[in-house]
Amino acid sequence: MLALIGVAAILALTAAILSNRASPVAALILIPLLAAIAIGQGAHAPVLMVEGVTKIAPVAAMFVFAILFFGVMTDAGLLDPVVRRILKAVGRRPSRITVGTALLALIIHLDGSGAVCFLVVIPAMRPVYDSLGMDRRVLACVASLAAGVNFLPWTGPTVRAASALHIPVLDIFKPMIGVQLIGLAFVFAASWWLGKREERRLAVLGVYAPAATVEPVAEAMSEAGLARPKLFWPNLLLTLVAMGALVAGVAPPAVVFMVAFAVALLLNYPKVADQRARIDAHARSALLMASVLIAAGAFTGIMGGAGFLKAMADAAVAGVHPDSGRHIPFVLSLVAMPLSMVFDPDSFYFGVLPVIAETHARLGGAPVQVAQAALVGQMTAGFPVSPLTPATFLVAGLAGVELSAHQKFAFPFLYGASLVMAVACLLLGLFPL
Repeated sequence: MLALIGVAAILALTAAILSNRASPVAALILIPLLAAIAIGQGAHAPVLMVEGVTKIAPVAAMFVFAILFFGVMTDAGLLDPVVRRILKAVGRRPSRITVGTALLALIIHLDGSGAVCFLVVIPAMRPVYDSLGMDRRVLACVASLAAGVNFLPWTGPTVRAASALHIPVLDIFKPMIGVQLIGLAFVFAASWWLGKREERRLAVLGVYAPAATVEPVAEAMSEAGLARPKLFWPNLLLTLVAMGALVAGVAPPAVVFMVAFAVALLLNYPKVADQRARIDAHARSALLMASVLIAAGAFTGIMGGAGFLKAMADAAVAGVHPDSGRHIPFVLSLVAMPLSMVFDPDSFYFGVLPVIAETHARLGGAPVQVAQAALVGQMTAGFPVSPLTPATFLVAGLAGVELSAHQKFAFPFLYGASLVMAVACLLLGLFPL
């Protein structure tokens, strides 16, 4: 009975979010509360919700201050010189242009926002692709590849996985650095290959190297009056120190970003009024995700504390051979990217992933492996082609291609990147053979 109600709660969560009948925040709060009432634990539910929120608070704090920190760095113009140099270096050769597109998308996506990445990269590079007659689907695909493989401790999927399973974010991310580097090697190799293919196609058509010269549009990412070009090197040093401290584990991620944000704010905008304006400018995006994370804490607090996860895991374990349990992470990594087409990030990471992790744990596995398996593709490599994310429509619209054409063209490359990282997890020992 407990398992059935738990499954019903997860299905209701997924249906409510996908059908747009409820926002993720409302669904994550109300559905587990109703489930708790249904089993007679309504009075105990508030305690479980607070316990869940308490566990998730460090991750939510990390996300909020990471968004604020990268927002201030962007406002101060830290990325502007880098963007201009990449755009100047791509030249007129398609294989260099595609690799430069991937590098630009990788750098812009450091703040964790796919929308910002696509809004900067695609309009900047589209004139170059058009002037050479290059396929715009290549532009959309390469930008999607670089953004999709670039999962970081403060990006949405990583934060969701850490929050849902109550695992420190660095415990998930640090072992996957090698996996991500292999994935990025695939991204640049695929980008170069796509560029070479375009060179051959254009040569056959006789339109390679046209007379007209169109330079990429190197628009500044920072607004007028906010850029601090004289502080480029101090800002770069601060960013590198923060990233080094984060990876080295000198302090908890939330503390690293809190301190880095405070220093960045005082360094670039000494006036209190300017500081308030910068916080206000980025507060909306930080608050939206933070509210989802806190609501997810309430969801997982009830689902775990009331025994739903254990009951569902017990039911799942009964149907799985004990020796097969160790293969769960690898199998999940193989299907994680296609699952992006049917599950939105909130319903998967907060609804489905905890059940899989609990099942894996009951069979002797480590829940962190399940989180890492999900990050190989679920709304990482999968998000730029998923019909459940606005980013997919943004990519297609900015590139000027049909949505279906973008999905058909990019899906094999994105899935290929996901499969390469899945195999890398095996080879590097993250998943058992």
